[in-house]
Amino acid sequence: MKLLITGGCGFIGSNFIRLLLAERPETQVVNLDKLTYAGNLANLADLPPDQAARYSFVKGDIADAALVAGLLAAHSFDAVVHFAAESHVDRSITDAFPFVNTNVLGTQILLDAARHAGVPRFVHISTDEVYGSLGAEGAFREDTPLAPNSPYSASKASSDLLVRAAHVTFGQDTVITRCSNNYGPYQFPEKLIPLMISRARRGEPLPVYGTGANVRDWIHVEDHCRGVLLALEKGRPGAVYNFGGASERANLDVVRGILRLVKRPESLIRFVKDRPGHDARYAMDFSLAARELGFAPSRSFEQGLADTVAWYENHDQWVEQVESGAYRDFEKLWYGERL
Repeated sequence: MKLLITGGCGFIGSNFIRLLLAERPETQVVNLDKLTYAGNLANLADLPPDQAARYSFVKGDIADAALVAGLLAAHSFDAVVHFAAESHVDRSITDAFPFVNTNVLGTQILLDAARHAGVPRFVHISTDEVYGSLGAEGAFREDTPLAPNSPYSASKASSDLLVRAAHVTFGQDTVITRCSNNYGPYQFPEKLIPLMISRARRGEPLPVYGTGANVRDWIHVEDHCRGVLLALEKGRPGAVYNFGGASERANLDVVRGILRLVKRPESLIRFVKDRPGHDARYAMDFSLAARELGFAPSRSFEQGLADTVAWYENHDQWVEQVESGAYRDFEKLWYGERL
């Protein structure tokens, strides 16, 4: 099997490539990545020689139609697995244009190119945020109406609908996956868990939105990647599958757990002005994926969080490389006025 992976230098994409090359020894991977601030070649720099021989990297933008068409024409891909996306809510509030350009336009360009090239399958990686916000009860199902509340989630919902339209209109073999909040190794430090780990380790204030009562369902990135692999290999054409970790936690409880693991005091917590349009709660009903794909999360949140903190503590060089001046400038801009 030969796959085009988009966004494979990002957090989830790089973990998926590692899993795929390790567990599918006949698979070849071409990784197309623009290498934005969140894309890092170091995420895949230490592949074992036998896996590295089946891996190649192409720097490029999925919104570059000529590049994408040429790449698909040059290879006989069995599938496109589409991770590439602008994905940070705070950044989308600051400037929505890159999210529309990459997540909407880029997805349509990929869909068109894959169809014209006769690629047998297109797997689109989405998010639970397209569903909007839940109250105290219930969970998102695949048939829950889409109600995105941020520019980021609106752009992802738009791309989901384009993928759906490609299946209905052209008969394209597409699968959409929607997942709850991921955590684990190689995550860029603007997201909650790595942000809090980094700031806690430096003894800096930890900004927590509002009262910290917002609830997320956490899934370790390896469990998510196994779900994507199941969807690639076993998913029904046109299907949508939810993946979750069955690990709902309030943000404040997550932050307190990190402080305990890095042995820092809770006095570092700073409650800051809430994010505009901040969704109250996410939870995923993944019974369809369990029934049709055999999906189930394998790692408890407590164990996964401890493993993640240990990974960051043991990879200081990686952390120093990704925390560039540009990222630190954004961190100061966004959180500085709130702290």
